[in-house]
Amino acid sequence: MGNCAASGETTVTAAGGDDDGKKRRRRWKAPREDQLGMVPGRIFSNDGRSRTASVFTQQGRKGINQDAMLIWDGFGGEDDGVLCGVFDGHGPHGHLVARRARDSLPLRLMSAARASSKNGLDMPAAAWRKAFVRAYKAMDKDLRSHPSLDSFCSGSTAVTVLKLGSDLYMANIGDSRAVLGSRDAVAGGMVAVQLTVDLKPDVPSTPLPTVNLISLCVSFGANCVISGEAERIKKCRGRVFALQDEPEVPRVWLPFDDAPGLAMARAFGDFCLKDYGVISVPDFFHWSLTDKDQFVILASDGVWDVLSNQEAVDIVSSSPSRSKAARALVEAANREWKTKYPTSRTDDCAVVCLYLDGKMDHERDSTASMDNISIEDGSVADPNEAQEQQEPTLTRNFTVRTVPGSAQEKALSGVDAKISGAADDHNWSGLDGVTRVNSLVQLPRFSEEKAIG
Repeated sequence: MGNCAASGETTVTAAGGDDDGKKRRRRWKAPREDQLGMVPGRIFSNDGRSRTASVFTQQGRKGINQDAMLIWDGFGGEDDGVLCGVFDGHGPHGHLVARRARDSLPLRLMSAARASSKNGLDMPAAAWRKAFVRAYKAMDKDLRSHPSLDSFCSGSTAVTVLKLGSDLYMANIGDSRAVLGSRDAVAGGMVAVQLTVDLKPDVPSTPLPTVNLISLCVSFGANCVISGEAERIKKCRGRVFALQDEPEVPRVWLPFDDAPGLAMARAFGDFCLKDYGVISVPDFFHWSLTDKDQFVILASDGVWDVLSNQEAVDIVSSSPSRSKAARALVEAANREWKTKYPTSRTDDCAVVCLYLDGKMDHERDSTASMDNISIEDGSVADPNEAQEQQEPTLTRNFTVRTVPGSAQEKALSGVDAKISGAADDHNWSGLDGVTRVNSLVQLPRFSEEKAIG
């Protein structure tokens, strides 16, 4: 499943220079997908940590963990290059979509960067914007044409952060989020700065200050505006509205069916909605780091549903061990789920904590995922995921809200029922759901011909 465009060589600028002051260049060969398990500095295993970051994920009570995360130290052959990502899957095969994006998107980003610049990763923010957009587009195209992974009613969010020296380049689709922990020069404490926008279906065309991202406008100028998600979806004949029992959760619906009720405006996959306004084009941001900036938190919405940005920053900054900071944040979110929503199914949570000074504590003995195994064609995963994959029924794999014991739930228990299983006549009620917020409400009632087309 290797991609020939991602397996070639690219020229990168090495640190330091020759005696005449000119920078030396060396060749960096991007690995193939089937070689990812042998890449040093690439971490995705649970409770993993590298020389710059820690990661942790915990399965919720919806079934198989559909979250995935990544740290890649030395990305692109740069000593100070670190790529981080969090991917939150949804739908019957959302866990596979998230892992596919985790494995393939970095290689597509490297390929896109090589196409945008002859100087390796040394290029301006405008070129990085183009590279991220190109990589996300290629990733979605890969999912659409994948021979064995059905993403028609499944998808994934993606929030990715590339650190190169004193620059952060960020791209995101969906509602996973990146938050910066920065030291307050006056009070001396830590303050939270939200670096990305949660791309919900009702996001209007609004200046950034109204969504608590004032600092980003300093970098982008006073004309910085978030695109109107609802306007785009409605122009494409998609519908946006919230269910009566969850008025705070706007969703995307097909023009001809009250399905699937996707709770985000952009995602990988979800091809049943791609003709109706849901896109995979990422929002892109650039942030110039200062000495005040301490760390970046990337997390899935399972964390942000119960913790504020400031609470998350306080938890990470107070962690006695940097290598355990991601775990501490996930465990805190899990406790909050039980306290705030005791009758709800806890959502999956995944966290990456990237420390911007490039230092970890003394527990930095684990710097590579040496026991990686491949459990699905073209995707590398950790042993914990292998155990999860053995679960036989889709009733534990999906984020579709169904009534326990209903005909719809029984229909979804078969592998081939991901589309046709939703065609029963049961009247779904949002009050019967036991999760607080699901990415999808139900699978659309497509005929076989329309599903194939």
